[in-house]
Amino acid sequence: MSTDRLSGLTSWNADWRDLRVAVLGLSMTGFSVADTLAELGAEVLVLSESAEEEYARLLPVIGAALELGSLAEVPAALVDFAPEVVIASPGFSPSHSVIRWAQASGIAIWGDVELAWRVRDKVLRADGTPADWVLITGTNGKTTTTQLTASLLVEGGLRAAPCGNIGVPVLDAVRDPAGFDVLVVELSSHQLWYLGQSRPEGELFPHAAVCLNLADDHLVWHGSAQAYRDAKAVVYRNTRVACVYNKADEATRLMVEEAEVVEGARAIGFDLGIPGPSDLGIVEGLIVDRAFLDDRARSALELTTIAALDEAGLAAPHIVQNILAASALARSLGVEPEAIHTALQNFRLDAHRIQVIARHAGVTWVDDSKATNPHAAASSLRAYPGAVWIVGGDLKGVDIADLVADVGATARAAVVIGVERDSVVAAFQRHAPSVPVFEVDAGETGQVMNRVVEIASGIVEGEGTVLLAPAAASFDQFSSYADRGHRFAEAVRDWIDRGSADDAGVPPSAL
Repeated sequence: MSTDRLSGLTSWNADWRDLRVAVLGLSMTGFSVADTLAELGAEVLVLSESAEEEYARLLPVIGAALELGSLAEVPAALVDFAPEVVIASPGFSPSHSVIRWAQASGIAIWGDVELAWRVRDKVLRADGTPADWVLITGTNGKTTTTQLTASLLVEGGLRAAPCGNIGVPVLDAVRDPAGFDVLVVELSSHQLWYLGQSRPEGELFPHAAVCLNLADDHLVWHGSAQAYRDAKAVVYRNTRVACVYNKADEATRLMVEEAEVVEGARAIGFDLGIPGPSDLGIVEGLIVDRAFLDDRARSALELTTIAALDEAGLAAPHIVQNILAASALARSLGVEPEAIHTALQNFRLDAHRIQVIARHAGVTWVDDSKATNPHAAASSLRAYPGAVWIVGGDLKGVDIADLVADVGATARAAVVIGVERDSVVAAFQRHAPSVPVFEVDAGETGQVMNRVVEIASGIVEGEGTVLLAPAAASFDQFSSYADRGHRFAEAVRDWIDRGSADDAGVPPSAL
């Protein structure tokens, strides 16, 4: 295929007929790609090591072919198909054999987000233009900020859809016949790496973008911390109106400074301090905007108060940062302060995000199973100093020592779970030796959290907080972070139903 034809594939109405596309992976994202391309008339071959029965059944119905089997080596079926474009699900790392083969063969490599951008004119707004895109990434807080931003936009009278890494493929939002004014797109570092491979005609031009924070994560997938950082920085490329960044995280500021943006795009900072002009921040308990008003040198607009956020369960410092970022994005699209205030009164956090699951007999039990990396766990520990900390799991190649050294010493005790317990225990012995450490070596998933709760209840002795903030992925012992959180909540409720502290087991001696 000539690069000229690929350059012209920037509209739903372009000629996609007979374009040979190999789709890697058959999850929700992979199916949305195959379904879109089939509707456009492309020739589609889906390659996957496994497939849900429903997706496998539907592929021939929509006119796509499926090749199941190992992808450790480049399949002969893929070579014979001679794809003109490879579109990979986000799980395929840059080092994957098929990705390397495509690169070496000079085949264009897209992600689902690039395809969605190319066909974003499928449904147009009343003025004949496609929806604006707002991009959100960061090591932590992406999903909460995406949900917040969409809620603020809707309250402000805009038709907005959260999509992307949040669980709704961007292509599904683009093809929704109802149409939207704004797509609020959560992007993982994996999706951003693929966007970084885009040719000029496939590059995004978002209305606004934010990288909330940066800390080491997914290092095995990317190969290095620098590669992970470079992928995250792609979020700001070609931003047209507002590059929102975290003033408390210098890495995000540097990303904005280095980004190639559309002339006139502004840098908008946020943090928990007093804001300067072009910033959002806090003044005497008020959340204020000094960026999106005419007299920003001398004035500020009140958006809400810390007291109001506390009533809604949104006053933890890292959640307030998410609120500031979302407010900046919404204000860049003209949402009025009153709408932001109203939306925040009604917003509630997802399950497993610093969720108080029980308060009983003087003990508060908090589920932050979504804290799957050290940066997220650090935020939770700062929100609940002195907690009994449940930590451990699949560390994804990240060293937990810095987390333990920085905030681990504030924990009342640590209850360590997961297959990588040795490195966690060693980190406490070296960096926080005064913190009592207890290991849970239950081999079966169903028993892990029961034992955790027994140990933790014996430590708190009727007063304090128990915090599940593992700083690690869940797949070593659980099916997902949600499964881990559900099992923790069930174990807590079972403990309460059994009579709580009266029946609690005595914890073993600390290590």
